[in-house]
Amino acid sequence: MKLQSLNDQELVKLYIAGNELVLEELLKRHKSKIYTSIYLLVKDSYLAEDIFQDAFIKVINTLRSGRYNEEGKFLPWVMRIAHNLVIDFFRKEKRAPVITSSDGSDVLNLLQFHDESAEDRMLREQTSSDLKKMIRLLPDEQKEVLIMRHYADLSFKEIADLTDVSINTALGRMRYALSNLRKMISAKELSYRN
Repeated sequence: MKLQSLNDQELVKLYIAGNELVLEELLKRHKSKIYTSIYLLVKDSYLAEDIFQDAFIKVINTLRSGRYNEEGKFLPWVMRIAHNLVIDFFRKEKRAPVITSSDGSDVLNLLQFHDESAEDRMLREQTSSDLKKMIRLLPDEQKEVLIMRHYADLSFKEIADLTDVSINTALGRMRYALSNLRKMISAKELSYRN
């Protein structure tokens, strides 16, 4: 039996039944998405790795204790655990996240610009810096949805599950985040004209 051909629910059942090898397949299948979503929020590869490991320890303990009941929703369940650990970390640290990619570079610098002049590069860097500052000014709930949607590439269903809200609430937070960013950009443009 090839583990790769089984879905998450089947793998979880095998793990609960005592097949330890299954955990490696689940990790291989989902590590990138889970780790990246943590890293985008904490902006520290060592901390992201620690939180990722803590999340999987919780997953293992929950599965072994027989308390897992998220039939067919393994990834959103693990993402919710990881997300809660990130929130706990920020509560302890009282820090705001900065948006970065999985390799540690600034997400806003990931766009490829070819054959740009020094003036174009300066303008792009200033725009990137301004946008990062504006994103940091968003309310936490709006910033969180924006990061999860655009930088962790999660669906609104996944975001809703992770943040324990309805899809409409997640969509509303995104709409408000984009609206607030547009207002901040308009205000900045007005200040340049005056």
